[in-house]
Amino acid sequence: MAGKSVLPPLWNVPQEFRNRLGEQAGRQRAMHRDGHLLLVLHGPPQPEDVRRDGRFFWRAPDGAWNATVFRGGANAIRMHLEEFAERLEEYDERLEQASSAEDYFRLLQSLAPLCRSARHMHHTLQEARKTCPDDRDLIIFRDRAYEIERSAELLYDEAKNALDFAVAKRAEEQTGYSLRMALSTHRLNLLAAFFFPIATLSALFGANLKSGLEEACAPLPFVGVLCAGLLLGAVLKSFVTRGQ
Repeated sequence: MAGKSVLPPLWNVPQEFRNRLGEQAGRQRAMHRDGHLLLVLHGPPQPEDVRRDGRFFWRAPDGAWNATVFRGGANAIRMHLEEFAERLEEYDERLEQASSAEDYFRLLQSLAPLCRSARHMHHTLQEARKTCPDDRDLIIFRDRAYEIERSAELLYDEAKNALDFAVAKRAEEQTGYSLRMALSTHRLNLLAAFFFPIATLSALFGANLKSGLEEACAPLPFVGVLCAGLLLGAVLKSFVTRGQ
């Protein structure tokens, strides 16, 4: 017993078309037999979509078009193509508003499936154009699909270049920061190396001088030394961070 066809039961298409289709639309392609033309296309995909939205467009031998979307007719394919164009305009606006590597990456995730779908759609319409060389509507649809494919590829390349630039700029900033930190570390190492022998000898043998302030005005010498230390620390900090 044959399974349920994904094509409308009222369509008087060759049985071969129904036999070649499974329970889902499958890949985008064109089928031609005895003057009948069947286009299997996909709607504009979203990055999270696992299954594609199959759309069927049937051209009878007399040139009349029928479709499972947009109320049928030849205008259905035109509306199908314009839906892709509108999605590209939306992504173009997102590209103009993007400012971070994450924004560009998410945009590329959305553009990648749209680019593939637009490419296969153009190839399908080109194949259909060869089977019906006298149908001017197919010429127009084929040319419009090429424009959409080209626009999608250009937008994808622009977003990818923007992402590469953002990553390179961030890497350059990190490199500059690392160089400044290395310079500060080097200066601190020089200071430590210069004063380390004195500090070591003072700790081993002691170098306290009798100043007479040890017992007189008890808290004032401590406060004075503390303030002098903070001042010298500020001077040292300005020297270490110089040029950053």
